[in-house]
Amino acid sequence: MKHCFCWPVRVYYEDTDHGGVVYNANYLKFMERCRTELLRAQGLEQDSLINEQDLIFAVRSTQIDFLSPAKFNDQLTVTTEVELASRVRVDFLQTIFRVQPTMQTVPYGFVDKDTIFHDCEKISEAKVSVVVLSASALKPKRMPEQIFKELMREH
Repeated sequence: MKHCFCWPVRVYYEDTDHGGVVYNANYLKFMERCRTELLRAQGLEQDSLINEQDLIFAVRSTQIDFLSPAKFNDQLTVTTEVELASRVRVDFLQTIFRVQPTMQTVPYGFVDKDTIFHDCEKISEAKVSVVVLSASALKPKRMPEQIFKELMREH
């Protein structure tokens, strides 16, 4: 069973261009929110990581495919999966699905990806590579073992 972390997003008018289509940079914002909520769900608050561990996660690269446009008032679910990780880098696979109006509830938190999204339309997919840096020096830093274990924990 393949698990992922899900975060719901409603498309507001401010997310769109004058034609009601989501502006491309906003997909990255939706994905950033999901990664942040994944960390939070694992007890890793980013302000605590900065203040107590002198650690930040910084996006190094992103490869994104836009498959279908999201539009004003769409209900979306953003998913995040750790694809590959080391103590200095984490590669995430992130997907945005348009939630079908027939779905009774919008999934969030850790879910079984294969059963939840079989009826949803995949509208975007990205590979996001994040590096670990010292918050004070903005130089590469190794992630503490306990944080690494928590990030890699199966749910």
